[in-house]
Amino acid sequence: MKPKLWLTVDSDDIRHIPRHQGHPKRSKKKLAEPYQVSEPSPDLLLGMKGFSKWIDDGGSATLFVIAEQLESPEFSKWLEELLLTERILIACHGLSHRSWSAWGEDTEGFSHALADATLRLKEFGGKHWRPWFRAPAGYIAPWMAEVLAVHGYRVDSSVNESWLTRRKTGPLNSWAAVKTAVKEAGIVEREWLINREFGVKFPVCGPALHIPLLKTISKRSWRSVSLLEKAHPIEVENADCDVVTVYWHILDHARKKGDWTPPFV
Repeated sequence: MKPKLWLTVDSDDIRHIPRHQGHPKRSKKKLAEPYQVSEPSPDLLLGMKGFSKWIDDGGSATLFVIAEQLESPEFSKWLEELLLTERILIACHGLSHRSWSAWGEDTEGFSHALADATLRLKEFGGKHWRPWFRAPAGYIAPWMAEVLAVHGYRVDSSVNESWLTRRKTGPLNSWAAVKTAVKEAGIVEREWLINREFGVKFPVCGPALHIPLLKTISKRSWRSVSLLEKAHPIEVENADCDVVTVYWHILDHARKKGDWTPPFV
């Protein structure tokens, strides 16, 4: 049986990325609490418009949302209108995009933030909500798996099994350790598509779509799976189903003056 294709999109604004906040070493700001909620940046607004057009043209995807964005009237209204298309599912991308595994083990803090984010997203998404998680900026460590299970999550989609991203699993950890912990917690792991054709595991999703050299590899990888049938939510949650996961950002749709689309055939 052929694998199915799962299209996923992250809602990050420019202010969320690690070089700005949420990371103990990379960030200009260390994400002081309480965090400051802002309206969408001009780039995100353009990306939101482009993503909506992509949906109107027949696209469908799971949107991993940062829960604090729901406090923005403009973002919330846009997301409500997207849900009316019946072509979007809502999942969790954290409360404030904190790079959890980079800070060391903090099960209590992660649990409190996850509970808050889950409540907000579930209430907002209604029938479109799914208990699926993606770690902010892909920073996930083995200790986070049990917390996800306690809060009822059935799918994690945080693993980017490339040597370039191993540091995101935390000190002395590995992607193999993360996958083992997720499986032992009873959660299905939907790791991101990577490229193996050169004998090295290269990332091909998210930022890799726009990094020199990697973007060429990424486009080739995406086109190789673009004709696969789309995965049903039941298949996403079924560990026995072979599912290929790709992801990009709403911000990507701001590229090419708002005309960017995912690199499928």
